[in-house]
Amino acid sequence: MELEDQWWKGQLAADIHQALKNKELKLPPYKGQSPQLNLRRYFADLISIISNSFWLCPTSRHLAVYLLDLFMDHYDVTVQQLHMVSLSCLLLASKFEDREDRVPKLETLNSLRCMSSLNLVLTKQGLLHMELLLLETFNWNLYLPTAAHFIDYYLSIAVLDGDLHDGWPMANLEKTKLYMAKYADYFLEVSLQDHVFLCFAPSLVAAACVAASRHILHLSPSWPPRLQRLTGYAWENLMPCVEKLLIAHDSDVKEANKQKCQQQQQQQGQTVFHSSGQPATVTQYLQLPSSMHCPQKAPQAGLAASHRSASYLGHSASGLQGPQHGDAQAVATSLDPKPAVATRAYPVSSHYSYSAACFDR
Repeated sequence: MELEDQWWKGQLAADIHQALKNKELKLPPYKGQSPQLNLRRYFADLISIISNSFWLCPTSRHLAVYLLDLFMDHYDVTVQQLHMVSLSCLLLASKFEDREDRVPKLETLNSLRCMSSLNLVLTKQGLLHMELLLLETFNWNLYLPTAAHFIDYYLSIAVLDGDLHDGWPMANLEKTKLYMAKYADYFLEVSLQDHVFLCFAPSLVAAACVAASRHILHLSPSWPPRLQRLTGYAWENLMPCVEKLLIAHDSDVKEANKQKCQQQQQQQGQTVFHSSGQPATVTQYLQLPSSMHCPQKAPQAGLAASHRSASYLGHSASGLQGPQHGDAQAVATSLDPKPAVATRAYPVSSHYSYSAACFDR
């Protein structure tokens, strides 16, 4: 539950953390056997968009998606019913995690543009019925830790004055902490999008988000002893999860570069012409000034974090088109997770090639 005070800085922080760790050992098993598993990404996006519309805390969003995962794992429901289930999960999670004045109201939910674009109208009776079904499914227990419940505790010592950047003292500690928080939040959202991260303990995912952020920011050591003691995880325990997070980051950076390249090509025109007006050959194209080509330099570290938030959470809710009964298969195809995420090797032990603007000297 969201606390007014920052519990991770209080005297009971270690006790609260241990209680969360004990509770995660009793979490219900996730089997990933839902027939609608290929639509999970879409409904996770829907929950995130509406969550952001009401400024709900991250723990509400993560708990809502986790409730949806568990429900889909137990029931075979239609696409239309999944819309109701997703919103009911968000309402339950917000009532459990957020302040009362932030819990979405029925009238406000129905007035959202994304709801009208989905041709979805919620009723009080329908929501109450679905919430009751969800509570019975979870045995009236919503005390289910997610990675979002651990991340702030780990971030409290994620960056300290003695850390080095590429072997040198940090130029700006506060700015580095800000970048660390942004990247940790980015990786936390990455873990929310793919059900493969459900095979890891929530505390391990949170620790991996911090480790991946330190790796991206070139902080050394990548996993200092203080974080190992606080989280209870050695670097070897985190590597499988960190690898998946970094692969997703690499994919986002490439997609951002691709979009930037396409935008520049559209501005310059689809075909490169000489002053004579004739299209250039391949050989002539290679001899064109570098300003005419798509840039190949590595992006800034902040690019990946802003890219995912723009494509995943920041787009207009009115543009969210939900799957209909007749086109669920088409939607599923576009929402399937990239198969390379689980198989492609990633050099987590080497320095990452992207630099962070906050370390420019």
